[in-house]
Amino acid sequence: MGLDLETLQDQLTAHGYVADRAVATPLFLASQLQRPLLIEGPTGVGKTEVAKVLSNVFETELIRLQCYEGIDVHSALYEWNYQKQLLHIRLDEGRAFDRTVEEREADIFGKDFLMERPLLRAITRETPPVLLVDEIDRADEEFEAFLLELLAEWQVSVPELGTIQATSIPYTILTSNRTRPLSEALRRRSLYLWLDYPSFEKEMAIVQRQIPQLGESLTAQVVGVVQMLRRMPLENAPGVAETLDWAAALAVLDRDRLDADTLEATLGTLLKQRADQARLTTPWLEALCAHLDDLADSPDRLTLEGTWRRVESAVGNA
Repeated sequence: MGLDLETLQDQLTAHGYVADRAVATPLFLASQLQRPLLIEGPTGVGKTEVAKVLSNVFETELIRLQCYEGIDVHSALYEWNYQKQLLHIRLDEGRAFDRTVEEREADIFGKDFLMERPLLRAITRETPPVLLVDEIDRADEEFEAFLLELLAEWQVSVPELGTIQATSIPYTILTSNRTRPLSEALRRRSLYLWLDYPSFEKEMAIVQRQIPQLGESLTAQVVGVVQMLRRMPLENAPGVAETLDWAAALAVLDRDRLDADTLEATLGTLLKQRADQARLTTPWLEALCAHLDDLADSPDRLTLEGTWRRVESAVGNA
């Protein structure tokens, strides 16, 4: 789909992904240059969402390969439908003497018995899909090397069928949470985008677009609290997904301002580790709640910075 950079950025926003030029540019270049885009960043910043929205913008299929420890080539590429093959063999027993062994093998190892997995599906579509290889860092180095070869040649070899050339080149997004280092070869093959937690203003825009029924004052309180939580020594800092979950919960509860009781009661939408919730007990919780109105009255980054300094000071003096 031929979109210029500005149109792509506008379309991402129109489909619910608040994208600045720093995000839209690598996406545009990756699509134009037919190169994979490697997106790294903390958990919960919207790396996977990029691929989902991109498929909507390009009006094409999203094919997702979720990586995990121990994933192998057959799980990602293809498998034979052994049950269907066995049934075919049994049905064919009556006329087996009419054909050679080679002919029978060619029959049961034809494309009718081939089960395409995500990588093979992605390169055999007439219209280029968006291929999302999610959390590539969870796969081992052997699988990464296979993926690199596929991304370089856009063809795969199936021993029983021969080489299968790509019908089209998919728009390819790789994501990584950096649980292990990726190879330099994969990095050189790909374009790169680092997605960090959004700024106060950008996260405000995200919440206002996704949860429009939330008022500006409450949205500022929600985003301000989340941004301050990310500065605390937590095991799992809340991502954008948790921000949206919390905002949606407050909308369901019909709140228009955030208070200490509501914050404490809805903490489970933000912090998913018991240890993190325990860290937010006094004096942190008291200090945060004492300055919630500051965020509501003046929703901007300067207010956030000033509020954070007062919270830190209150905790230090406790």
